[in-house]
Amino acid sequence: MDARTQKSCRTVAIVLAGGAGKRMQSTQKKQFLQIGGKELLYYSLKTMEDSFIDDIVVVTAPEDREHVQKEIVEAYGFAKVKAYADGGRERYHSVCNGLVAAETLKPDYVFIHDCARPFVTEEILERALESVQKLGACVVGMPVKDTIKIADREGNIDSTPDRNLVWQIQTPQVFSYKKIADAYERAIREEDALLEKGIHITDDAMVLELYSKDKIGLVEGSYDNFKVTTPEDITLAELYLERMNKSGNN
Repeated sequence: MDARTQKSCRTVAIVLAGGAGKRMQSTQKKQFLQIGGKELLYYSLKTMEDSFIDDIVVVTAPEDREHVQKEIVEAYGFAKVKAYADGGRERYHSVCNGLVAAETLKPDYVFIHDCARPFVTEEILERALESVQKLGACVVGMPVKDTIKIADREGNIDSTPDRNLVWQIQTPQVFSYKKIADAYERAIREEDALLEKGIHITDDAMVLELYSKDKIGLVEGSYDNFKVTTPEDITLAELYLERMNKSGNN
C-alpha cells in the first residue's frame, strides 16, 4: 500500500517525550540523550515528518518545550509539528494531554508513539494505517521469541501461556480519534476507582479494552523497533545506527 496516495483520512502522530527516564541512570532526560550525534527524540520525529502523517503533536515537560522547539523541531525543519502538550504525572496523563491538543487538528486517526522507540519505520506506519482503517484500533508488536511464564504473587511459576499467542507490544498504537479520546476521557474521570481496583494503565490499548468490546488489531512491527530504556540500550542503538549507515539506509 502506498499510503501517500491511497489514504483519504487525516492522521496525527502524538509523540511522547515527557518521561524522566529513571532507569537510564543519567542526569539527562532519556529523550535528549545522543545516539549517532542526534538526540533520541529526533529519530521518531524524522520518520513521522517523512511519512504520510499529516501533523505531529509533541508531548514534553513544560521546562523542556523551548529546547524541543528550538533545538530539534526548528533546527531540523520538522514542519509537521503543529502543537505541543505538557507531559503528565503518568504516561496516560501525557497521552490524554496529547489527545486534547490533537483535537484542533481534526484527526480521523491518531498514532500514539513513544520517542523511546527511535527506529519506527514508515513501513510500520503504513501497516498500522491499513489495519486501523479496517478495525478502528490496532497496536504494533511482535511475537515473543522466548517462552513466557506467568508468576504468582510469591514469585513462583503459576502457568505457561502458549507462546504462539503471546506478543510483545510496541508503539505506535493507532486508533480512531473519537474512539480513543472518549475512552481516555472516561478513564481519567474514573481514575481513582480504577486505582482502587488495582488497575494501572500501562498502554493505550488497555484504555480501550476497559471500555469497549471492539477488536483491536495486532500489526507486525519489527524487532528493531525496540525501546531505549537502559544504558545498554543506548549501546545497542548506536550499533544499529552504525549498521544502517553502512548499508546505506541512514
